[in-house]
Amino acid sequence: MPTSRFIPNGNQSASNRIARQINRNLIFNQIRAKQPISRAELARTSGLQRSTVSLIVEGLLTDRWVVEGSTGEIPRGRKPTFLNVNGQRGVLALDIHPAHVILAVTDLGGKIISLDSLELPSNPQNVIGAILTSVKRILRSHSNRTFEGIGINLPGRFDPHFEKSIFAPNIEWPIGQLKSRVERATGLPVVVDNVANACALSEMWFGFSDGLHDLVVVNVSEGIGTGIFANGRLLRGEAGVAGEFGHVQLDPNGARCGCGGRGCWETIASNRAGLRYYSEISKKPVPSFDALIQLVKEEDAAAKQALTMMCRGLGRGMHMIALALAPVEIVIVGDITNAWDLAGAVIEAEMRCLPLVRAPKIRPAREGINARLRSAVALIMNLKIL
Repeated sequence: MPTSRFIPNGNQSASNRIARQINRNLIFNQIRAKQPISRAELARTSGLQRSTVSLIVEGLLTDRWVVEGSTGEIPRGRKPTFLNVNGQRGVLALDIHPAHVILAVTDLGGKIISLDSLELPSNPQNVIGAILTSVKRILRSHSNRTFEGIGINLPGRFDPHFEKSIFAPNIEWPIGQLKSRVERATGLPVVVDNVANACALSEMWFGFSDGLHDLVVVNVSEGIGTGIFANGRLLRGEAGVAGEFGHVQLDPNGARCGCGGRGCWETIASNRAGLRYYSEISKKPVPSFDALIQLVKEEDAAAKQALTMMCRGLGRGMHMIALALAPVEIVIVGDITNAWDLAGAVIEAEMRCLPLVRAPKIRPAREGINARLRSAVALIMNLKIL
């Protein structure tokens, strides 16, 4: 039997078409993860019949998702031909932050071909124009590649029909217009989603979770957002705003939040909180969260204390998620995964300090710091391949 039964579009029908989609997704991911790989090895690792594997592979070859490469050597019989993801087809991934954007060209398997960073203008009205300029420049510099689309993850929730932000307290520019303006400027399909939702989809699409068990992705960055995968689909809620645990109040006397509240989860556990803790402890600022992580690795006492305080805040929020949603696992995305040896133990210990019916597994995203970019690729792949 196939090792994964994830249905990206949430359709739980048992039709033959759905089964074919699931198997096609499974085989593509086997090729992506283990390339170069032969058809015989695909049959062994997927659990599918060889005839089924051959039929799916022929379809992927016809549609140019994969290509044939070198042949292998075996003692007797027909030499196997190895399969690879088509390296000439790609995706442009945009990872949006309040003050900067990471842009990456990737292949269909999410392998990063090139990486760029754009600091956003201080004038909100100039932000989208600056992003468009960078996007068009990158597409021109990779004109030898066929782009399947542009995946964009956002730190907030927006309504694509009315091109307006629904809830993005850390963003001061007109983020709701981004999708339509990028589509008009490039002529490519553009898929936009909240970053935590995209990361939850990526966990399923790229096979890091089996799609059978509920999970929550917690994106820890300038703020905190969560993506919820439950009962075989993303949980979006009314108007798509489900998952804003970052703005649940945990400390009524805490710091003011960008949403207008006080003591929200992200005010005690986000990257910004970590930087604030360090400044309060050491009486001096640190320029970035990356710099704080580096100080932790250098055994700086103030940095380690600041990170521990931040992780305790994360653990308190994980307890809330574990009680409210009872996921099998909670996956952490963000720069904090670069210090997981310290962070993971503190987060889990804090989560378990208070009573739990069942403690979920807590782990970092498999892609580490590239998890957010990989999630933008998953948005396009989910649109295209099925």
